[in-house]
Amino acid sequence: MARQAVIRGTGGPEVIEWVEVDLPPPGPGEARVRHEAVGLNFIDTYHRSGLYPVPLPSGLGSEAAGVVEAVGEGVTAIAVGDRVTTYGPTLGAYASARNVAADALLPIPDGIGFDVAAAVTLKGCTAEYLIERCARVQPGMTVLVHAAAGATGQLIVQWLKHIGATVIGTVGSPDKAERARAIGADHVIEYKREDIAARVREITGGEGVPVVLDGVGGSTWEASLKSTARRGMTVSFGNAGGPVTGVNLGALSQHGSLFVTRPTLYHYYATPEERAAGVVRMFDLVARGVLQVEIGRRYALEEAAEAHRAIAAGETMGATLLIP
Repeated sequence: MARQAVIRGTGGPEVIEWVEVDLPPPGPGEARVRHEAVGLNFIDTYHRSGLYPVPLPSGLGSEAAGVVEAVGEGVTAIAVGDRVTTYGPTLGAYASARNVAADALLPIPDGIGFDVAAAVTLKGCTAEYLIERCARVQPGMTVLVHAAAGATGQLIVQWLKHIGATVIGTVGSPDKAERARAIGADHVIEYKREDIAARVREITGGEGVPVVLDGVGGSTWEASLKSTARRGMTVSFGNAGGPVTGVNLGALSQHGSLFVTRPTLYHYYATPEERAAGVVRMFDLVARGVLQVEIGRRYALEEAAEAHRAIAAGETMGATLLIP
């Protein structure tokens, strides 16, 4: 029997239910994976709350790492006993085991544990595509990174420093500021006591930054635009601070003929070739120690509701895992 989370309606963390499922044999093209660690991501709270609608009832979670226990007809790329990870897109990772499309599974390189794989697969690939494919950051650029001490933010900061960028990070507390500096941020802004845009302009001699990587959303949108240099790019890739709505194109002109994009990982990892290139690049940086993966909190699998409350309240730093 497998334990799996299900939501039958949207709302707060209390809508997460747990059911026991007798998994059938994997179907054609599927594999059964026994999870060793499940990665919690802010997007999970969007699916739960209804901000990102999903067909109901639905599972939760897209990121998990574990061991292949069985494969279905036609599966040749992976075998029983393989160590694998996934970033989705199929939901249902909040489970002790599940059947999943085999082509959604990625091999975990030797030397990388299940916990690190579950903490870094989705977030690390997000950092890769944002920096190298979307914004195309070059050495010497200055980049503003919101939520720099968060799980994805930490990976972004380290990746940017690796390629030779200057990083300005925003954080919500002194301890998070300390963490952001420790992983390489050149400048740190505590947004609760400092004006983000004013500090960015001060740091950059009035110019602003050519790239803003904004995973917060509504609460930082205006600050991001005001921090972006003439003809620069604001990349809005998350909604932790609420969705960005009613975008005024005239404001982009007023702030300096800015570019704005709202990218999604799966549009940049749309083909097997794109996916393989990004995943190999990301795991190489992890294996070489370029990306240090901080696991801030571990919860038992069925404590997912408590984990959702903590991440929504901004109480976490680094990655959060659910352990079956």
